[in-house]
Amino acid sequence: MDAAMVYQPIKEQRQWGGSIVGRFYKPRNRAMTHANMMNNYFNSNFVYTEDDFRRRFRMRLHVFKRLLHDVHQVNPYFQQKLDRAGRPGFSPYQKVTVALRMMAYASLTDSMDETYGISESTCPDTLTELCNTIVHLYKEEYLREPNQEDLDRLIRKA
Repeated sequence: MDAAMVYQPIKEQRQWGGSIVGRFYKPRNRAMTHANMMNNYFNSNFVYTEDDFRRRFRMRLHVFKRLLHDVHQVNPYFQQKLDRAGRPGFSPYQKVTVALRMMAYASLTDSMDETYGISESTCPDTLTELCNTIVHLYKEEYLREPNQEDLDRLIRKA
């Protein structure tokens, strides 16, 4: 990845304060949900097949892995860090998975909390970061303006 391609996240006022020492904490067990997800889809003796993965994520596994690698390289949001209370944050796999599942199924944040342990306030941030990073990374290659040939083909299909 070119050093010039480093993504600069948009600075916005956060609605929530995040993990703060002394605040109420729901023990979501991030490590367990990460391990479960890895055993289901990504480890060598996974539970679900690549066909299951494609049906559930609406993409092939190798495309997911490329996307994960690319966003992890350019956007620090997708690197695992310690939260404000000193606990390990969500893994890149968890963040990308949640954002893709929300897009693929228009999933509610409550279902993401139950399944992946990512809170209601973190889910929209993760989705926004992934979408902005995808546009940043792939705009030139995949999000170009249509040319005349593209427009003619679309008109023929209409």
